[in-house]
Amino acid sequence: MKLGINLRTGHQWSLTSWLTNQIPATGYFSLGADFRNNSQLIAWWRGKIYWTSGFWHNGNLSFDNLRASLPSKDHWNAGHGFRYTSNKKEMYFSFHPDESVFFPMLVLLSSGVLSWLRNYVHCESHIKRQGCVKPDLPKCRNPASQRFQYTDGGYVASGGFMFDDNATSVDCHFRCWNNCSCVAFSLSPAETRCVIWSRIQPRKHFVGESQQIYVLQTDKEENKRQQELLFELGAITKPFTKYNSKKHEMGGKKTNELQLFSFQSLAAATNNFSIENKLGEGGFGPVYKGKLLDGQEIAIKRLSKCSRQGLVEFKNEIALIAKLQHDNLVKLLGCCIKEEEKILIYEYLPNKSLDFFIFGDPSKKNLLNWKKRYNIIEGITQGLLYLHKYSRLRVIHRDLKASNILLDNEMNPKISDFGMARIFGRDECEANTNRVVGTYGYMSPEYAMQGIFSTKSDVFSFGVLLLEIVSSKKNHSNYHYERPLNLIGYAWELWKEGKELELMDQALCDDPSPNNVVKRCIHVGLLCVQENPKDRPTMSDVVLMLANESMQLSIPKQPVFFIGGIEQELEIPKRNSENCSLNLVSISVMEAR
Repeated sequence: MKLGINLRTGHQWSLTSWLTNQIPATGYFSLGADFRNNSQLIAWWRGKIYWTSGFWHNGNLSFDNLRASLPSKDHWNAGHGFRYTSNKKEMYFSFHPDESVFFPMLVLLSSGVLSWLRNYVHCESHIKRQGCVKPDLPKCRNPASQRFQYTDGGYVASGGFMFDDNATSVDCHFRCWNNCSCVAFSLSPAETRCVIWSRIQPRKHFVGESQQIYVLQTDKEENKRQQELLFELGAITKPFTKYNSKKHEMGGKKTNELQLFSFQSLAAATNNFSIENKLGEGGFGPVYKGKLLDGQEIAIKRLSKCSRQGLVEFKNEIALIAKLQHDNLVKLLGCCIKEEEKILIYEYLPNKSLDFFIFGDPSKKNLLNWKKRYNIIEGITQGLLYLHKYSRLRVIHRDLKASNILLDNEMNPKISDFGMARIFGRDECEANTNRVVGTYGYMSPEYAMQGIFSTKSDVFSFGVLLLEIVSSKKNHSNYHYERPLNLIGYAWELWKEGKELELMDQALCDDPSPNNVVKRCIHVGLLCVQENPKDRPTMSDVVLMLANESMQLSIPKQPVFFIGGIEQELEIPKRNSENCSLNLVSISVMEAR
């Protein structure tokens, strides 16, 4: 691709952004080359200069202002960059990524961000940065100490003015910044409608639905907010200890307290959160592998702006895991809070998650013989038993699934992701929520339909997981030709016919696994997924059932068959009889009995 000009025809090669990330109409940003004096790239917004690359240096193949934004000089010189060509016919810059990168692209996003291989060059119109053009600023604004902070439901805004002229996030940002009465702005889901607000109130002081908005913050307010959050977290866990990167430890000595990491240390540990270090992505956001200066490997979970989870889940996970200590629970090392960044740091587990093995290609499944699978089942059982009975807090996980079971280097399981978990008092049996969260295929019927959850909700999820480990099949798929049956229904039909061993993964056929143990696991799994929570065993019962082969098991009742499509994480508000009816996504269909 080229960015430049054909000297014979006068035709110019340039990039134009989409209107929004969802609408591929012509947007308001364009990127082209300027060859007057020294060569450089220029981005325009609505015809005005938005940022410049700085001058081109052919000797080291770099621009003045783009070079500093890259992850590392070595990464840039490896071939992820531009080349300059000038002859009698044309003058242009071309983009030359590494040949090992599949389908590389250089993209000008609707927000004015120049993106290549997930490495960004970003300039906001009201902040004077290297390569940015400083616009005329209203006297009420101070770009050195003011910025817009994204919030995910902490405020309710009022006194709004709406404009609907195919506005982008940058347009909305610009209008609010230049209006001295504006204290926040918000965007429609499609990013085509913008509202600027003159008043905001914290959610706890306002009755009604809260909104996802960008709130004007000062450095003083931001620091105060971060200190309040850290104080709140410290009050419910232990005092934080700052991570000292120079001494490679906390305050010069090892400590069992949670560590407060700087954003810079985590960026360095992950090569600026490069895609090469990305382990995966969940409802919270992307997870990266990192390596600290002392050589310790860590897993870094970074809250995404578009995450379905937010500050509540972030605090919840820190508060819970910091108080839980068990070999079959993932260990939380600390966190990082920096402006919009909210990051959790865990021990690194090299074998990823359970779903990577049982739902992956056959070569991965073959690595899990029956002995290892049964060890994983026992470990999950012990971890859940600890949460429900033996920990200082009675904890309901609410999102137990194969992807939340991490495996260490010896394939021992560790339960992870406590963002959805809830604490129960010792005298509490069940609770009700207006916010149903979880993953399709693992949610118990009483929780999915009524928002009622208890330890028996986790038992149901464990039963599904137990059947998946034995069969290497996902619960939400169809396993019957004549009528739709998910894994639970398929296991039930086979058990009734005395053919339950047909459920076992074919990769285990040559494994010297005792058939009676496999049958017992399937039987226990069916007891766990019974429709009525009172019929399901407790995790204490499950431990006894699996450990004592002479113990007689009760006959399971027919479970509810959930029929459906793809796996997805859900967050579904309960219907309120006082409100109008809502056309909500149907998450399950009960089969007639």
